[in-house]
Amino acid sequence: MKQVSGRIGLSWGVVLVSTLLCWSGSARGEERTYPVEVIKDVPYYKGPDAHATRHRLDLYLPRGGKDYPVLFFVHGGAWIMGDKDFLGLHHSIGMYFARHGVGVVMTNYRLSPQVCYPVHEEDVARAFAWTVKNIGKYHGRADEIVALGHSAGGHLVALLATDDSFLKPYGLSNRNLKGVICCSGVYDIPAKNAFFDKAFGTDPKTRRAASPLHCVRADDPPFLLLCADRDLPLCGKPYAEAFYKALKKDKVPVVFREIKNRTHNSLFLRAHDDNDPVARAIMEFVRTHTAERQAGLNAS
Repeated sequence: MKQVSGRIGLSWGVVLVSTLLCWSGSARGEERTYPVEVIKDVPYYKGPDAHATRHRLDLYLPRGGKDYPVLFFVHGGAWIMGDKDFLGLHHSIGMYFARHGVGVVMTNYRLSPQVCYPVHEEDVARAFAWTVKNIGKYHGRADEIVALGHSAGGHLVALLATDDSFLKPYGLSNRNLKGVICCSGVYDIPAKNAFFDKAFGTDPKTRRAASPLHCVRADDPPFLLLCADRDLPLCGKPYAEAFYKALKKDKVPVVFREIKNRTHNSLFLRAHDDNDPVARAIMEFVRTHTAERQAGLNAS
C-alpha cells in the first residue's frame, strides 16, 4: 500500500460515499461531518497460512479528514461465528462514526472450533499492529487508536489491553491504546463451563490466563464498560461490575454504564443513531481520550 488511490479502492474493495449529515447531539453544537470512504477486505496478514477471509479488515475513513482518531472494532459471536460485516449491520456503525470524523477499522479473526485460544487473540493483535503501521497512510493517527468490541469482541479487546504479551511481537504494548470500549464483554472465562470448551479448551489455568479480570494492571489504558439491563448471563451487570472494581482497585480510569431497555444484541447494534445512548457514550469516550487532536480534526 504505497498510496491511497482509486487503484487501491479497486483492488481491495468498493469505495462508498455517504451523504453529509449533522450530529445534533454534540455538546459543542453543530460541527463538521464528512463523506465516508469504505475500503473492503484489506489483508492484514499475507503469510503462507493466511486465511482467505478471516485475515482481512475493512476501513471506514472520513474523507477529507486529517489526524483523526480511530476506532479499532472487533466483532462478537462467541468466538465461533460472526464477522466484520454481520449482515451489513456493522457497516452502518462504521459509516456513522466515520461520518463524524472518527476512522473505523473493522477486523475479522479466525474462529473456533477450527482454532482455539490464543489464536483469536493473536489475530486481533496482528490486525491491531497492521492498523498502527498503516492507518497514517489514510491520514488517521496511529497514536490515537481506541479499541472497541462487542460480546466476544469485548473480551478480545479487553485482553489486548490487559495482557500486552500479544502485542510485544510487533514492538507494541498497551500504551499504543488510547482507550478500550467493551460492549457486553466477557471478562472472566469460567474454569468449568462447557459453553467455552470449543474456544478455550478445558484447562482451568488457560481459562484464567484468558480472562481480562485476572490480567488487570495499573498501567492499563482507560476503559468504558457498557452492558444491557437484559444482557446474557455472563455479560451482564454483575460481571461488568466485577471487572470495573478490579480496574478501579488498580486505579485504572474506568466508566461503567448499564443501558436500560436493551438486550445483548440491541445494546450495540443501534449504535449508529445520534440519539442512541451507546453511540453517544462511545463518541464521548473517544473525544475525551483523544481531545488533543479534535481541534485539528474539525479545522481540517
